[in-house]
Amino acid sequence: MLTDRDARIEAAIPALRRFAWSLLRDPHAADDLVQDCLERALGRWRLRRRDGDLRAWLFAILYHAHVSGRRREARRARLLGEFAGLAEQATAAHAPDSAVQCAEVLQHLDSLPEEQRATLLLVGVEGLGYEETARVLGVPVGTVMSRLSRGRERLRRLTEGGGEPAAPVPLRVVR
Repeated sequence: MLTDRDARIEAAIPALRRFAWSLLRDPHAADDLVQDCLERALGRWRLRRRDGDLRAWLFAILYHAHVSGRRREARRARLLGEFAGLAEQATAAHAPDSAVQCAEVLQHLDSLPEEQRATLLLVGVEGLGYEETARVLGVPVGTVMSRLSRGRERLRRLTEGGGEPAAPVPLRVVR
């Protein structure tokens, strides 16, 4: 028999899996990340804010678990002297245009800085608001808006074939 808590968590699992897959591009690693997220959520259930948004709380746990895992992997790679490579996504030679276009967009999305990619995914794919996204990522709302704007612009330029945007102009120090 499912409790109300279990039913609410279960309803969020498909969105968590989508977000995890979007971050990792590996279904097995994504499932492992979701499982870690759910274990942490259930283990810390008593610590969550009762008036808070459960979905945003779960996304925050998943994202922070992902970041922690990446940091752990980076430390391990440094210690072993190995370089971590990104998995390349293969597409079928005779894939329809829409599948090829989708694969290209995903490839361009993967090339974005992680902060911009996570912001785009949370707002654009998962439908979280700016405030919820800010809580998930642990940044101010203005930072979310800035990352979203820069990420959308960069993704637009990449998908339209304009290449990388020009290097940012260094800011002047005003005293």
